[in-house]
Amino acid sequence: MKPMKHARTIALTALCLYAGTASAHPGHMAAGFAGGLAHPFLGLDHLLAMIAIGLWAAQQGGRAPWAVPAAFVGAMVLGGGLAWAGLALPQVEAGIAVSVLVLGLLIATRRQWPVTAGMAVAAGFALFHGYAHGLDMPQATSPALYALGFVLATAFFHGVGIAGSLSGRYAMQAAGAAIAASGLAMLVGM
Repeated sequence: MKPMKHARTIALTALCLYAGTASAHPGHMAAGFAGGLAHPFLGLDHLLAMIAIGLWAAQQGGRAPWAVPAAFVGAMVLGGGLAWAGLALPQVEAGIAVSVLVLGLLIATRRQWPVTAGMAVAAGFALFHGYAHGLDMPQATSPALYALGFVLATAFFHGVGIAGSLSGRYAMQAAGAAIAASGLAMLVGM
């Protein structure tokens, strides 16, 4: 392994091993587009899940690198809409933590699924992430601008995951194991 690739692997693994408790980050102050854009950057749970979606989708190959993230983004907007409409989604924090754990395990074990199954898994987890984003939307803001912000941030992190897949098979598996460990730590910390 070249020194630069080794340094990237260590940095990615170190980032993934940092695990605070899963939280949907109440108290964000930014409103509108800026608030939606910032929200995914401010929570390790969201960040890891969105990067993991990109990693896992890239690992699947074929149509998955665009179809799985697209399913995640679409269902995330739906989850945000559920929150804005005042509908209840139980166990949001646990769902987010489980998404980090499961996605990490899928990457670490190099689990290959049909694209439609991958899209369904991504969409199911995205409902929880979107709901958390929707709950944290400031009252006096435009839901459309806020959603646009968190959609763009999410797409960015999916792209980071897809780009991270270029680090190689073993680096991806190590990252998946670290992401899974973070998800487990989030669950234990609840």
